[in-house]
Amino acid sequence: MILIVGLGNPGSEYERNRHNIGFMAVDEIARKYDFPAFRQKYKGHYAEGSIKGEKVALLKPQTYMNESGRSVGEVAKFYKIPTSDIIVFHDELDVAPGKLKIKIGGGAAGHNGLRSMDDWLDNPDYKRVRMGIGHPGDKDRVHGYVLGNFPKSDDDWLEKLLAAVAKEVPVLLKGDDAGFLNNVARTTQPPKPKKEKPEVKGEEGANG
Repeated sequence: MILIVGLGNPGSEYERNRHNIGFMAVDEIARKYDFPAFRQKYKGHYAEGSIKGEKVALLKPQTYMNESGRSVGEVAKFYKIPTSDIIVFHDELDVAPGKLKIKIGGGAAGHNGLRSMDDWLDNPDYKRVRMGIGHPGDKDRVHGYVLGNFPKSDDDWLEKLLAAVAKEVPVLLKGDDAGFLNNVARTTQPPKPKKEKPEVKGEEGANG
């Protein structure tokens, strides 16, 4: 079984926070593939289902971001899921809004949810899907920025991104990270404007 984790904070007041884009991604995956309703289990909201024949567990830890690892660790331990079969979706300040990057292992880079997961799992070599939210430009504004809501003006790219992530997640489950990123990018990027062909002027006939 593969465990897909979305990181965020519980409660309606945090629902549209940039920090909760991981929850949003998991909710869209659950909707797309008709998962049963989430249940309160393992200190999180938990659901099991199937994606293109692959058994998958979805988890949204309800322990607040800085204790996310408690919930993830419980599920991984109970089902004996190796870290190589854990995929986490989380917000990423250092990636442009609407863009994705994938990383396996490495440091938490200041992300409290990842830091907690590192503390509770056997090793940090799980797959991180880094969902870009952009940077406010000043480190003193980071806290308020990540806990701020996505403005309505972001809805267009955000909805397209979440839909594309859910649609292409079977590619990710197969281990084709590059294919997943390419497919999402192709779906979410606006079409390039067509270059107009230069007008070819016909030769004028000579006067007789």
